[in-house]
Amino acid sequence: MNILITGIHGFVGSNLVLALKNSNIILYGLDISISKPQKEGVESTFSWREIEPTSFPLQTLPQFDAIIHLAGKAHDTKNQSAAQSYFDINTGLTQKIFDFFLESSAKKFIFFSSVKAAADSVVGDMLTEDVIPAPVGPYGESKIRAEEYIKEHCVFPAVSSCECSPFREMTSVTEKQVYILRPCMIHGPGNKGNLNLLYNVVKKGIPWPLGDFENRRSFTSIDNLCYVIEGLLTKEVPTGIYHMGDDEALSTNELIAIMCEAMGKQPHIWKMNKGFMEGCAGLGTLLHLPLNTERLRKLTENYVVSNAKIKAALGIDKMPVTAKEGLIKTIRSFEETK
Repeated sequence: MNILITGIHGFVGSNLVLALKNSNIILYGLDISISKPQKEGVESTFSWREIEPTSFPLQTLPQFDAIIHLAGKAHDTKNQSAAQSYFDINTGLTQKIFDFFLESSAKKFIFFSSVKAAADSVVGDMLTEDVIPAPVGPYGESKIRAEEYIKEHCVFPAVSSCECSPFREMTSVTEKQVYILRPCMIHGPGNKGNLNLLYNVVKKGIPWPLGDFENRRSFTSIDNLCYVIEGLLTKEVPTGIYHMGDDEALSTNELIAIMCEAMGKQPHIWKMNKGFMEGCAGLGTLLHLPLNTERLRKLTENYVVSNAKIKAALGIDKMPVTAKEGLIKTIRSFEETK
């Protein structure tokens, strides 16, 4: 099986190469820079210019069985990136590689979207695939725009907009399978993701003052993510949108306890009165302090993502790695390299 992976030099791409290199799969890369050293386990890496429509008559690319589209602009938590850059990369590159997929002999396409394409905040107990997308900000908006382009050009379950697509006849579910994967906060050895702020607080022994808030969040271990991708490649899974996360959602207090266990530290969690902390945050909003109402909301909100649909599609009862096991592995990797 020949697999083309865009963004192969990124965090997820690098881990996916490690996960797949010993299987009966030949890996190829597609990246902005092909001057980087060739990855072990990767047959060859191509440039984006080589999949341009104008190069089709001269293409010497191999025949691919599946394409995994990882390349994208990550969420900038400091909000310093220009909005248009998200659409140029997250939407534009997706359109380009998906057009290539439709013209190619590849039978499977996996697009890495994000739960942020579905919702900035979760309404109800957990986020499921039937939510009406309501992204906030250019990152989520650019991802949902890319999803819409894909759904306009192939047949998705319960999506009527495909009926007018010029590609309708050539992209039936039986011929090509397309998966939109929406992972939540991804982490793994070498990449803490958005856990960085909390990790630094715990590492320095600074007490966590929000222990009175019992919020719960979902995370995605890179090991579970690679397992799911391999399943999508090797099993017969219906075309569709699939959310991705570990089986267990964790509170911030539980997360701090796990980090401390991995670092051999005692957790320092202060259960400051909720009303008092909310008052401090309100004052912070007025005085433009680091802790304001919006930041407090983000730090203490629930964001639980259901992975029931992807597990059912793969025919499994649980993910191979628990949320705690994945987080300990991630944190210990940083302790070992300090």
